[in-house]
Amino acid sequence: MAYSIPKSMIVATLVLLVGCASDEVVEQVERPVDDLYNEALASALAGDTKAAAPQFEEVERQHPYSSLAVQAQIMAAWAFYRENDYPRAVAALQRFIELNPADKRVEYAYYLVALSYYEQIVNVERDAEMTRLALTAFEELQRRFPDGVYGRDALLKIDLARSHLAGKEMAVGRYYLQSGHYGAALRRFETVINDYQTTNQVPEALFRMTEAYLALGLIDEAGRIGSVASYNFPNSIWTERLAEIEANPERELPKGIFTRSMETLTSLFEN
Repeated sequence: MAYSIPKSMIVATLVLLVGCASDEVVEQVERPVDDLYNEALASALAGDTKAAAPQFEEVERQHPYSSLAVQAQIMAAWAFYRENDYPRAVAALQRFIELNPADKRVEYAYYLVALSYYEQIVNVERDAEMTRLALTAFEELQRRFPDGVYGRDALLKIDLARSHLAGKEMAVGRYYLQSGHYGAALRRFETVINDYQTTNQVPEALFRMTEAYLALGLIDEAGRIGSVASYNFPNSIWTERLAEIEANPERELPKGIFTRSMETLTSLFEN
């Protein structure tokens, strides 16, 4: 017995076949390496780095062993960086460094990695992780290329990053100090003095440590820290404030925990 195929089924089958055919990957035609690279470079020079990045990647994909492939790698990373696509820029740069450790452009690659982290620093008091990554990257650049082209800028940004991190520690320390958690505050201020001793946060850290020790009644420790501050930072505004404590020993210290007699506090900062 013969069966007739419903017309609707035939139509559905044809639609399915057409759909499958449209999903086939169109084979890409290999183009000369110079044409690909010049096209990518033209996009970059025109300011269209969004288009340039994948075009540079295509150079390496089609011609991985050409002399322009290595240049295309670093240019693709640069294009991602200019587009503020920092994760892809860092990934591309790290791959370039790994594949071409002796290339003359490696120093630039390290520099771009550090900049990619540095330019993502928004609010160090809320999230210091990007600042730490930037600091580590610039220190690595400085370690590998101490006399390099980017050495001066690296040193400047290292100082700024350290100052940012020290500022975060100071903000937390001040909060603990005002809350009466003197031990926790002291640990933060000690971190600033020990780990970020070249930053401009140190004079205040010494002053705050003195306040915390006074609030705890640790007179000798307060005097020791005060002497260090007076010796190392004689012209700092924070050292001047230490002198105000000496001149006004009855002033209210953090949270008003205690006051000291004139005779006791006058001797605190004597060398």
